[in-house]
Amino acid sequence: MSPADGADAEPGDRERVVLAARELAEAEGWVAATHRRLAERAGVDIEALYRRFPDQAALMSAVAVRGFADLATVLAAARATAAGRGDWPAVVAAYLDFAYANPEVYDAMLAHTADLTLGRDPGPGAPRAAFAELRAALSPLAAGRDPDTLAELGWALLHGTVMLTRGGRLRPDKQEQREDMIMARLLAGP
Repeated sequence: MSPADGADAEPGDRERVVLAARELAEAEGWVAATHRRLAERAGVDIEALYRRFPDQAALMSAVAVRGFADLATVLAAARATAAGRGDWPAVVAAYLDFAYANPEVYDAMLAHTADLTLGRDPGPGAPRAAFAELRAALSPLAAGRDPDTLAELGWALLHGTVMLTRGGRLRPDKQEQREDMIMARLLAGP
């Protein structure tokens, strides 16, 4: 690893910086996640931080990849606890809970980092893993339809619901009804 890759940084520095960026962004917005504040908060040398993350986009991308890994873990846990009751409803609830609890990370994942693909290869493993969890939850509902396309549709439906809800564009009193429809009927087989 060359110095430009952050070779002189401690191995745990990267993860501490990513965690600090995530915490600052969630607490105060992405504008607060400056290199100076992150260096102080993570206890790393600012020059090493700049070598590792030369700009805000690099920081946001690292947070997004970590967010996808966390989402994949949450979705896998939801599927594991569904215990035969159907993975999709559990995954819908877990996805929406994650998105609403982590709005700045969610935006980094799906609004600010266009280079991170979802169902397509190649791409970082974390977005692929999250997509695989959605696909696994929806595959039993495919009923002869392409499972990848169904997973893309499920992701688009969940993402649209999150963004429109957060933007105040959907009726708040119908949130539970919308979620029930997504879970139980909207993507059911023919």
